[in-house]
Amino acid sequence: MNQTIVKEALGSGVVIEAVQSMTGAESIAPDHMGRGSVSAKGYIPKAMTIGRELEQEVHHLLFAQAAMLDAKNWSGFIELFSSAGVYWAPARADQTDWQREASIFAEDKLLMEVRMGRLQHPNAWSQAPLWETNHMVGNIVVESQGEDSLEVFSKFQMMELRRDHVRHFAGSYRHSLIKESGDWKIKLQRVDLINAQASFDYVIQAWI
Repeated sequence: MNQTIVKEALGSGVVIEAVQSMTGAESIAPDHMGRGSVSAKGYIPKAMTIGRELEQEVHHLLFAQAAMLDAKNWSGFIELFSSAGVYWAPARADQTDWQREASIFAEDKLLMEVRMGRLQHPNAWSQAPLWETNHMVGNIVVESQGEDSLEVFSKFQMMELRRDHVRHFAGSYRHSLIKESGDWKIKLQRVDLINAQASFDYVIQAWI
């Protein structure tokens, strides 16, 4: 984040020395976000026709991601992302920037690994027994296809059980996929929660 952006965000009366960061939300600038900068408010996906084999590859990737989250296979989940991949969950449907505004998640692979370490720590009491999730992914639509890239839209439902308390999350995924070493990898995953502004008894601990 450069000094000009920091001053604009905080006001001209604040003097601050900006420090270059190479991780998290700042590892990829908003102008490199592609369609992640497109608001989810009123968003309607436009499907294109693709081959059956490619369609199965896309479905397999999204279903595998959901299964890894439910199995708490955090390392497998992180490996689905490209070397410069980012997982982003905006705080609002109309949010188009992850530098100037707070997000629920805005993490590159390094920060994902940090979160994984915290989730797996023996003293992570927030992950006590009975913390489980169940994801359902559907309405999968391929919106555009490049030589080695895909833009995919889908809907999800997630149930979370924690100490006999159930929470439900729902919304849409937008995956930007690229080919990396012959495999489809996630360059950007935008997660738009319908209930992003809801009041929760406890914070969201893991990826949605």
